[in-house]
Amino acid sequence: MENTPLTRLDLRKPIIYTQAAILPSPIPKNGEFLLCYELNPAQSRNIEPETGQFLGSLAFIGSKTDESAPEQAIDPAKKCENEVSLPVGVYLFTQSRSSSALEQEKWLDLAIEQQKDGLWERNKLGNLLYVRYLYEDSGFVTQLFRPLVEN
Repeated sequence: MENTPLTRLDLRKPIIYTQAAILPSPIPKNGEFLLCYELNPAQSRNIEPETGQFLGSLAFIGSKTDESAPEQAIDPAKKCENEVSLPVGVYLFTQSRSSSALEQEKWLDLAIEQQKDGLWERNKLGNLLYVRYLYEDSGFVTQLFRPLVEN
């Protein structure tokens, strides 16, 4: 498993997904998924958060559709209702590359380390955590995006 150092990422274009009911297990190589969690407000500002109390509710699951598939005739209003995204913004970003997608326990540990490092560097962190799964360069990548609150 290879982790990248904490990075400040300025996302200039949203990454759009179609809302999904479940996250498949195991994560398929041809899929791309985004999970958005609301974080426990008290734990999301703590330099030593409690792992069991850190995550709040799952806000949504998004699935990337195959862009090479022909567009079906979908009512544009309904299409927007089913869309979720990783919005434009400034994030603390980290990722892990491995032979399989990281299980929740592993990415949660990574998210807590991300928070500790971010707070140590005096960043103001938002109360959301985005977890993105994708397959690239012959391996699975699990990415964590934590919004930064600008002054």
